Amino acid sequence: MYRKASKTIWILFFSGLVFTAIYITSIYFNWFDLYGGMPPLKQLENPKNELASQLYSEDGVLLGKYFHENRTPVEYSNLSPNLTNALLATEDVRFYEHSGIDMTGTIAIVWYLIKGDDRGSSTVSQQLAKNLFRTRDGYKGKLTGLPNRVSTKFKEWMLAIQIERSYTKNEIMTMYLNTVNFGRNTFGIKVASEVYFGTTPDSLNVQEAAVLVGLLKAPTKYNPINNPKPEEALRRRNTVLNQMEKYGYLTEVECDSIKELEIDISKYAVEDHNEGLATYFRIVVSNYLNKWCEARGLDLYSDGLKVYTTINAKMQAHAENAMEKHMKEQQAKFSKEIKNKMPWRDKWGREMKDMLDRSIKKTEHHRVLKLKYGNNFEAIKKEMSKSHKMTVFDWNSEGYSKDTTMTSIDSLIYYKKFLHSGMMSMNPHNGHIKTWVGGLNHRFFKYDHVNINSRRQPGSTFKPVVYATAIDKAAQEPCGSVQDIPITFQNPSDPSKPWTPKNSDGYSLETYTIRQALARSINTAAAAMIYRLSGGDNTGVIGAEKVVKTARNLGIKAKLDAVPAIALGSNDVSIYELVGAYSAFVNNGVWTEPIFITKIEDKNGKVLHEFVPQKKEAMREETAYKMVYMLMGGLRESGGTSLGLGRYDFIKDNDIGGKTGTTSNNSDAWYMGISKDLVTGVWSGGDDRSIHFRSTRNGQGARQAMPAYAYFMESIYKDNEIGMEKGRFPRPQSIKSNEFDCELRNPDFGSNNDSSLIYTESGDDMN
Repeated sequence: MYRKASKTIWILFFSGLVFTAIYITSIYFNWFDLYGGMPPLKQLENPKNELASQLYSEDGVLLGKYFHENRTPVEYSNLSPNLTNALLATEDVRFYEHSGIDMTGTIAIVWYLIKGDDRGSSTVSQQLAKNLFRTRDGYKGKLTGLPNRVSTKFKEWMLAIQIERSYTKNEIMTMYLNTVNFGRNTFGIKVASEVYFGTTPDSLNVQEAAVLVGLLKAPTKYNPINNPKPEEALRRRNTVLNQMEKYGYLTEVECDSIKELEIDISKYAVEDHNEGLATYFRIVVSNYLNKWCEARGLDLYSDGLKVYTTINAKMQAHAENAMEKHMKEQQAKFSKEIKNKMPWRDKWGREMKDMLDRSIKKTEHHRVLKLKYGNNFEAIKKEMSKSHKMTVFDWNSEGYSKDTTMTSIDSLIYYKKFLHSGMMSMNPHNGHIKTWVGGLNHRFFKYDHVNINSRRQPGSTFKPVVYATAIDKAAQEPCGSVQDIPITFQNPSDPSKPWTPKNSDGYSLETYTIRQALARSINTAAAAMIYRLSGGDNTGVIGAEKVVKTARNLGIKAKLDAVPAIALGSNDVSIYELVGAYSAFVNNGVWTEPIFITKIEDKNGKVLHEFVPQKKEAMREETAYKMVYMLMGGLRESGGTSLGLGRYDFIKDNDIGGKTGTTSNNSDAWYMGISKDLVTGVWSGGDDRSIHFRSTRNGQGARQAMPAYAYFMESIYKDNEIGMEKGRFPRPQSIKSNEFDCELRNPDFGSNNDSSLIYTESGDDMN
């Protein structure tokens, strides 16, 4: 009897061994596709993990990330002992003893459950296998339900053993902490430390480490952020602390004292593309990088690229602060002027009655409602007239956001009353874009006013292109003369419609130097340059064609009509294009393509591509230097539209040039400023061209755009960490004579300047 029972036991034992061996073999080789297969050995040795791509400024500041899963790896040496101790005590106390499978823990799982111990049976190596190779939702076979769950567990065991053979214990722990999900789209310990506690993994204290390790069990249930049951997060943290005491990582006194602390989430800051520096710029870069990666078989959101940009983080911060300060001031003026009236106005200041309905039809809300109501516009308006809660942008509220209740139509009108702006700065010598401020606030206003496709009428800021053409092609000189008298151009396609440009303040009939004419922004003088370039042809087409060619050489790709009105900036251009064009004046006539990326590396630091800007000789260096001299006239000539900069310290002992621009009805206000190392463009205006200041006094470029430039330049010269040096524009050796220098030829120059005033532009009227 005993012998027979013993034989049966042995048969069952060996049968079990054989069955287990066959079962494991069938899983490993995926017989009949029942189990879904296993990752290949090569993948085990080089596991691919989704990594966020990182965007850096030129001065080493992390501007932002692009990710599906927000994850940045960290080395073992950067892990706090508090963190590793908490992990071992809670998840795998025998981690350094087993080879991937903790049989003691596996067998004891029932006992743990009875005791109410919160520790699971999976080792860190098994959990790593699950995270890396998606064993729970990847490699699925024909089996479902319990058989599938059992085979999955065996897969994790086999993968854990292979991982243990391929990596050291410290490498496994590091890989695990780099892969785990900490909730709220936060993956990996480096990102979790930053997001939840504003620190780094090597600086985590005991209670912070306990909170993060506690999250691993259930990232949503035990999350301390916006949890309807905050006691759950506290309970889980204390469980981790108890485990640390149990296994000797904490004394009883230490454990009890830490358990008395509340979870401090005051430094919680989720990574958001609407927050931080250069928000608009980051979107522009992502659009470019997506195309760049697609052409090379890369994934911006998972391949862990390191992208190094030309943006200077300190200068960018000053640019954003300058724009913020300026636009708050402008909005206060505009709101005072417009009050409770509709923002859309014609050239005589009358409300444009049809603009509200036209604007409603452009909204996304209208598009959605049209699917329901068809062409019944009144029904759509009725639906959009219902009030609901919303958060809106508000200059006077904390964080510039305000919770309110209003209708969709009222919200549309509310937002249309805001003035907008854009600013870009560039090093004229190497093409590196240093600052990019696309708008007021990316959370509320997505449209980027710097982007090359964001074009508005430049007004008088386009005149330097005209004068440069006249100097280069028609032998005009800064000290040459021009009269402020009307010039009439014939229209070759319709002789009955001639065009006579005028100034906003009429004609003075005075004679000016060409430099003075540009400084005062006199329209008739710019038109005279077109006439002279045309060799006396009263259609002005020949001269306009020469200006278009110069503009193309200066990198302006916008549609330009070869008509005399080009002298007054009649065609739309972008800040991006104008900054590049003005940079050629400072760079001895060589146009340098504006660029915003210097190099891209892969996750291992291998350089994938380095970016070098295109360069092209746009004009003679003598012409370029004379244009720099002409632009300095705006700050030095009597009546110059840039004289308002005289109140700022940054112009002292420093060569600065600039040009204002204002279009008809004050729809667009511009300022372009140059120094020896930086060219900056500023635009300001309404969302629609019919939204504008009524008076040129407030709406001109000297008031609506130039102060932002002044605030920015003043701040960067005062910031010693930036190291922006004052100085003179270098004079080309090819210029031997001072004949072009009106200041040297006129000893009384500057005697009637008043730099405390901002002079009104006499030009920029497109009529």
